[in-house]
Amino acid sequence: MRVLIIRPEREATALATALSERGHAPVIAPLFRLEFLHPPAEFSAALAACQAVLLTSANGARALADASEQRGRPILAVGDTTAGTAEGLGFSAVTSASGAGAALADLVRQRLKPEDGPLLQVSGREVAADLAALLAPAGFKVKRFVLYDAREETTLPDSARAALEARALDIVTFFSPRAASVFASMVEDAGLAATLRSVTAVAISSAALAPAAGLPFKAVVAAKQPTRQAVLDEIDRLAEAPVQGLATMSDASEPPSDPPPAQGVPNQSGPNQSGPNQPVPNQPMIVRRGLGVVGAFVIGVLAAAIVLAGALISLPFWPPQARDLWRGEAAAPLPATPGIDLQAVRSDASAVATAAVDTTRRELTARLDDLEKRLRAVSATAAERPAPAGSDAAIAELRGRLDVLEQRPAASGAAPAPPPPSSVEAEKEIGVLKGEIAALRATLSALDQAVATQRDQARDQAKTLSDAVGARNAGEQKALAAARASAVIGVAARLAGSIDAGGPFTAELNLLAPLVQGDGKLSEIVAALQPQAESGVASRAALEAEFPAVAKAALAEDLADDSFGERLFGKLRGLVSLRRVGDVPGDTTEAKLARAEQALHAGDIAKAVELVKSLPAETAKATAAWLAKAEAQLAAKRSLDQLAAYAVNLLGAAH
Repeated sequence: MRVLIIRPEREATALATALSERGHAPVIAPLFRLEFLHPPAEFSAALAACQAVLLTSANGARALADASEQRGRPILAVGDTTAGTAEGLGFSAVTSASGAGAALADLVRQRLKPEDGPLLQVSGREVAADLAALLAPAGFKVKRFVLYDAREETTLPDSARAALEARALDIVTFFSPRAASVFASMVEDAGLAATLRSVTAVAISSAALAPAAGLPFKAVVAAKQPTRQAVLDEIDRLAEAPVQGLATMSDASEPPSDPPPAQGVPNQSGPNQSGPNQPVPNQPMIVRRGLGVVGAFVIGVLAAAIVLAGALISLPFWPPQARDLWRGEAAAPLPATPGIDLQAVRSDASAVATAAVDTTRRELTARLDDLEKRLRAVSATAAERPAPAGSDAAIAELRGRLDVLEQRPAASGAAPAPPPPSSVEAEKEIGVLKGEIAALRATLSALDQAVATQRDQARDQAKTLSDAVGARNAGEQKALAAARASAVIGVAARLAGSIDAGGPFTAELNLLAPLVQGDGKLSEIVAALQPQAESGVASRAALEAEFPAVAKAALAEDLADDSFGERLFGKLRGLVSLRRVGDVPGDTTEAKLARAEQALHAGDIAKAVELVKSLPAETAKATAAWLAKAEAQLAAKRSLDQLAAYAVNLLGAAH
């Protein structure tokens, strides 16, 4: 199942991983951005004074861990997911209520006493249950702190918009009333409400589903328990439901005015019948061998008279089209299928697949060139100016002066006539020299530190620019991937229109040629569609219109033996046939053809093909051409579904 996830990014990623492990295809489109808030000044004191902390969401556990280093305070969590998140963040005393807000309030009443101290609740700005009001009658005092906020996006994310436009979703999930309300508003603003007619809404509770009740979903399902695991179980159940749901729908919609059964076939007891299927008795027609040509002719005339009489008797119960054919009136033509404007297809898809990608590439290339120029300029500046102007020359000069000064006392000591120790002038000169040496050394050390600092700053600036270039490259790659995925989705929508219309789709398939380079999966899908591109495949309406003639020919070929009487009877059945329609039980050729035709009316071509393939070998010649067309249509539809799912996955990965 293709499942749309609209939770914040962290929760959406975890849910997508769980869905992928179960064989589903998640599409991530967060409607909220999670932001942790700085705790107020009184939060630390309130946390130290409380007897326990109440958490109503996994984000509350993360916000608490971000706001405080304490991990020993008792935690009461609303559900198992919140409890598991708290334990993963290091909280040691965690208890789960395994339910909703009311279950958490019940857990507080069972485990805690009001006289042991107040309670502290960590939540976002929007809360589903007011724990303070629920626990006030029991004497508990609850202090609520808002430590995070889920801010709404302004428009529907591109991944959700593309999936809805391509009809590439089966399920959308809701985990809060606010999420359902925001989703309903964004879908209506985008004009995509009609695309939800084939989508099932699955919510964690009935309350979470209520704000989206006005959308035209195919079905709505609320989980039996308000937990993420219960939501996953409902999605698994829906994935298995289509296989078993067709028969149930057929039984419920059985028309009350079906034609009466043909002569010699007993009526069934309908839905209340139980036990094994009863064998259908043979027709009350006795075929006698050895009567010769005259006897066979008489039997044939009698059989024809019986068939004609039955047809006249049952004529009021025939469908209107069959009655018009019997009376010689022309049947109403099938409504014309609107054609596809190939020029519009070519221009639209080319604009998406070529112009958008080329424009984005040119812009990104220009940005990359600018960043590389700036990086080279900074590197050159750092290399040419590792220190302040003239610093190396100043350092060399100072070092020379220092060496001269250090040598002067030694030179004075080597004089043949050293000054007497009591000389006042000599002592003053030595003191001045020592002070000057110390000052020069301090100046030299300061210059060394300045040079080292400037070099470190140049390296840091070069590294910052390099990181910025890398981040820009990653963003540009995501933009290119998103543009490519959008182009594939646009082409898939055009292909769906051509295939449904039953016309050729070579031009639409050629639009994917610039996008398949280096993509093995996309090349495989295009190769599967290529054989039918030039001629097209039969539409569902064409297969349904052709089926009555195929069924008539198949019944005529289904002979009991090769006797002259049976051959003559088969010829007569080929000229005038009375065939039952609807959900006819049994394994006879007539019953299988009736169920196959009913499946075609319901749009289930695969089931109709399966039933036709199960007919006796004698009918193969009559059904071969129709089967080939139906299987080609199914193969094209499968490839188209793979293309749409692959494009949506590409778009989800780009975001």
